Amino acid sequence: MTAPADTDELTDFFSRYGAALTTGDVAAIAGCHALPGLVVSDSYSFTFSTPAAVALSFLGAAPAYRENRIVAAHAQLYEVHRLSGALTMVAVEWEYLDDEGHAVPGERYRYLIRNGADGPLITTVIATR
Repeated sequence: MTAPADTDELTDFFSRYGAALTTGDVAAIAGCHALPGLVVSDSYSFTFSTPAAVALSFLGAAPAYRENRIVAAHAQLYEVHRLSGALTMVAVEWEYLDDEGHAVPGERYRYLIRNGADGPLITTVIATR
């Protein structure tokens, strides 16, 4: 079980990450990832080892959000498991809001988070259902 302070820090982290995703701030997105990093889904996997590679992998996200009129992304943390002193597995369901204030069905991911001197950073993203 994760302490409430840990959960608060993770909630703040994912709030910043969601804001960066929906505004297309690829520098901020890259700053949320530990290097090297890994993304895994049913149909693909890729790694990145530089902030530029992280930024490049998310360049298409902002136009997709704009196309769907998504203006906000809220991370609902539904499982938080401390794996070690520095590693935490976090299950997140993203809740999106469009420009008319309507909820848009979200996606689910598991994030392996490394907590270091600079706070939490994403090491691995796993797309789930």
